[in-house]
Amino acid sequence: MARIFITGSTEGLGRAAALALIAEGHEVVLHARSRQRAAAVADIVGQSGGIVTGDLASAVETRAVADGVNRIGPMDAVIHNAGIYLEAHRGNTPEGHATTLAVTALAPYMLTGLIERPKRVIYLSGGMHRGGSGSLRDIDWVTRTWQASQAYSESKLYVATLACALARHWPDVLSHSVDPGWVPTRMGGPSAPDDLEMGHLTQTWLATSTDPAAISTGHYWHHRRRQQPAAEVVDPGFQDRLIDRLAELTGVALF
Repeated sequence: MARIFITGSTEGLGRAAALALIAEGHEVVLHARSRQRAAAVADIVGQSGGIVTGDLASAVETRAVADGVNRIGPMDAVIHNAGIYLEAHRGNTPEGHATTLAVTALAPYMLTGLIERPKRVIYLSGGMHRGGSGSLRDIDWVTRTWQASQAYSESKLYVATLACALARHWPDVLSHSVDPGWVPTRMGGPSAPDDLEMGHLTQTWLATSTDPAAISTGHYWHHRRRQQPAAEVVDPGFQDRLIDRLAELTGVALF
């Protein structure tokens, strides 16, 4: 049995992954943005290893989430599932960051640095990461005109890159990113054409399996098949520049 923490596990792919792992006998630690959102998992929280709450748009609350996870105990795996899709406006987090960047990239980075190091870590990226800019100029959208789709694509490029950087710097941790596909969740919409079940089974497999493929590291996956990510993802120079920028924006030194 493994102990696994899943961010954004009150609905969609996060909840589906939690249910699948609980059914397999694993101890799943849930996450909700707020106490109100935690009500959505009231039916499964009794079968879980606990729940932590905190809004990942806030650096203060993200730190509190990490503290809550650490109080529960060491995790065997962390699945960074939470994200934001196509926000109409840049937004403004308590620290002044773009909301899409904060939730989808800054929070996973911070949690990676603040949660006691697990054995495995999985980041949800997506095919749109290939449309992310290779430039790290103004990643927080301070001077650029807001473009929701571009901001989302860039945030997914950053988490895929983070997974590869982690594999390079932390060889004792199995680190991957996953494209779950365009699946019919609240985020993806009811007309999304991809398979909802396959959308979460890759991350649960990477979190627990002893299959030789799953115990490799540093790969990008879609439906349990390795895929070639954007060139920036596997570029050590881009990885290092990104990590430096994320450290500057969050105050968390990862390596």
